[in-house]
Amino acid sequence: MEKRNLTLKSLGSGTKDFRLEGKVAIVTGGGSGIGQAIALRFAANGAEVRIADINLQQAEATAKQITDAGGLATAHACDVTDQRQVREIFNGIFAKERVGILVNNAGISHVGTVESTTEKDFDRLFRVNVKGVYNGIHACIEHMKTNGGGVILNMASIAGSAALAERFAYSMTKGAVIAMTYSVAKDYVQHNIRCNCISPARVHTPFVDDYVRKNYPGRESEMYEKLAQSQPIGRMGKPEEVASLALFLCCDEAAFVTGADYPLDGGFFNLRG
Repeated sequence: MEKRNLTLKSLGSGTKDFRLEGKVAIVTGGGSGIGQAIALRFAANGAEVRIADINLQQAEATAKQITDAGGLATAHACDVTDQRQVREIFNGIFAKERVGILVNNAGISHVGTVESTTEKDFDRLFRVNVKGVYNGIHACIEHMKTNGGGVILNMASIAGSAALAERFAYSMTKGAVIAMTYSVAKDYVQHNIRCNCISPARVHTPFVDDYVRKNYPGRESEMYEKLAQSQPIGRMGKPEEVASLALFLCCDEAAFVTGADYPLDGGFFNLRG
């Protein structure tokens, strides 16, 4: 067999590191938790980030963290349930620059069965988690079509495809997010628009700490460990781990990936039992 003289250069570039230079990304719910981690990771890898969050103070704090580190970011107060407001904010951004990435991350959680979920609870979950994603895509899709394409990344959950106790309304909304992802990917693939979603298991965010503190006073450490151990890998995910997958799915190295739901679940979906 002929001996091949391989060099590192002949194996391909090893220096891209999923860069986002020249790209503008809108991240909804980017003021805290997973959305903040995504905004920070995108900025660290060269993107200009537009942080849209209902809590302007948190959005501004995240934007300042980015700009203080030499990155580029702006904050925008945005209620994703209000289609007119979403469109106005997005159009204001579009008037100044081409947006190539939309991350629909804004969302809320809820604990309850069908019996304990009130109509008010159900409507609130639907408005934020389903209509909010629809509003973001609806406001952005024509802009992406006109400008040669783009990437849409939706934040789903394993609750959308696996049975979780007392997550009736939340699971309903995340199942809808997965279905919307598939539909948008199918309808716009010819327009060079990729659409994917990430389905995390339990991720350690302020919501988890607040939930444990509120529902299990005096037993916080015990319940935290119980929740963490529900993942086969033995711990909760980190927002930064979700951000790493988001970075890959939104960069050019993932140009062949669309219409996919990516589990990020510590083995929860396939290794239970």
